[in-house]
This record gives sequence, structure tokens and C-alpha cells, in this order.
Amino acid sequence: MIRLLVVDDDPMVRTGLRLILGGEPDLEIAGEAGDGREAMAAIRELRPDVVLLDIRMPVQDGLVTTELLAGRPDRPRILVLTTFDADDMVLRALRLGADGFLLKDTPPPRMVEAVRAVAAGEPVLSPRVARQVIAAATDGHGRRRPEAERELARLTERERQVAIEVARGSSNAEVAARLHMSVATVKANITRIFAKLETDNRVHVAMKVRDAGLL
Repeated sequence: MIRLLVVDDDPMVRTGLRLILGGEPDLEIAGEAGDGREAMAAIRELRPDVVLLDIRMPVQDGLVTTELLAGRPDRPRILVLTTFDADDMVLRALRLGADGFLLKDTPPPRMVEAVRAVAAGEPVLSPRVARQVIAAATDGHGRRRPEAERELARLTERERQVAIEVARGSSNAEVAARLHMSVATVKANITRIFAKLETDNRVHVAMKVRDAGLL
């Protein structure tokens, strides 16, 4: 059972998430919070596996909450929620240690899949948000193309294919289906990609793929 904490200052959003996620047999809504300060107290008390965290809230926003949680060895996974297609706060949240982000209007099946993936330790990038955020973060990427091409030259052809799928926002299961690989093999390839690119962040991989002109 995956225990969830829903953190959003809008009661209607919390109700919607409860309805979407609470009916799944392997997901349990352990609690709710209206801001980051309430969330910190709820996390200490309820010890959820995954926190669905609104990025914009009064009192204490999602960025501060993510930063406070990031250094804890026993912290829950953090899935940031946003209403914006391109938001520099999302990039900041990822740099601070968030495990993924989704638009609040993500279709329910995709949201359920994302929660399960994050709980299993797989970072999640909502494809539509990923494209916008990566584009914003790589403004002027043409100037960085030679460096990106050199870095991606370290990858095998199969690793390059996996990196391109990661840049498209595909989950490990989706990469496996498209490239006719097992999920375990996909994970092994991503581990090697991270090592060769000296990162542990799928967004960084996606930026390098975009800078190299492979999308």
C-alpha cells in the first residue's frame, strides 16, 4: 500500500485528488494539508510514502517545503503539482530535490501511474510540462550544441535511444514498450546514462538531448 499526503491550498483540488487516487486498491490517502507548514507536521505524524505538493501556496510554498525535506534520509517522495505549462519554480523544485512534476489537469490514469512510479523510485516528468520547461531552461541551446554532442557521444546507440525517450517525458514502462526492452534493462541503461553524463536527473538528460538537436 502506497500512503499519500495531498498538499494544496485549494480544498477542491484536494477533493479531486482524493477521488482520483483514493479509489485505487494500492493507494491510500493518509492525510491532507493546506500549506507547506501543515505538510511538515503531517509528514512527521503520518509518514507518507509520497507527497503530492502544490508549488504555489500561502504560509509556506512548495519550494521551501521541498528544500526542507530534501536533506532528510527518510523523506517521502515528492511529486510537485503545477497549473503552469512552463514555470521557473518547477525547475527550481527539481533542483531542490523534487522527484517529479505533473500538471493538475493530468488525466487520472496518467496521474495514478505517476504516483506509482515515483513511489517505486522512478522520477516522473509530465510530457507536456517537460517540453515547455526544457525549452525554457535551454534557451539559446544552439550555443551549447557542440558540448552536448560531445557528452552524448559517450553513450552507446541504445543508450542514445533511451536518452531520447527520456527527453520526450516517457516513463520507464513506456520506454520499454517503444524500444522492445524490459523495464529492468531500461533502468540499467538510465543508470549508465546518468553515470556517463555525471547526473542523477532526467531533466538534465533531456536538456542535453535537446541541446544536441536530437528532438
